[in-house]
Amino acid sequence: MNGNIDGYGRALLKINIRSTSGGTATSVDAWVDTGFTGDLVISNSLVEQLELKESGSVDAILADSSPIELPTYTCIIDWFGHQRRLEVVANDGEYPLLGVGLLIGMELRVNYATLNLSLKKN
Repeated sequence: MNGNIDGYGRALLKINIRSTSGGTATSVDAWVDTGFTGDLVISNSLVEQLELKESGSVDAILADSSPIELPTYTCIIDWFGHQRRLEVVANDGEYPLLGVGLLIGMELRVNYATLNLSLKKN
C-alpha cells in the first residue's frame, strides 16, 4: 500500500471505509499517527455520512493530556485485499487518524526526500 507526504509533512494513506450493513465505500486520506495506539479515528460527519452504528465508547487522553470519553462505531475497511471489521473512534477532527493498531505486523517507510510512504505486510 502506498501513500504520500503532503505539503504540511503529514504521512497519508488512502483507505476505503464503509458501513457494516454494506453500501458504497468512501475513500479517505488517513493521517498516519504513531502516537495514537488505536486503529482509526474518523470525524463525526463521516460517521453520519456512512450511517455507522454506535458500538460503545472509549476513554482517551488528548495530546494536551486532558482525558476525554469518545464514542466508538463499527465499520469495515479494505485492508490489504481483505475486508476488516473495526471499532473506530469518532471525534470533531478534520482528518482521519490511522494508528498503531493497524500498523502492528507491518513495515512502514516514510521517505521525506521523495515524499512517498509505503506500508507492507511482513
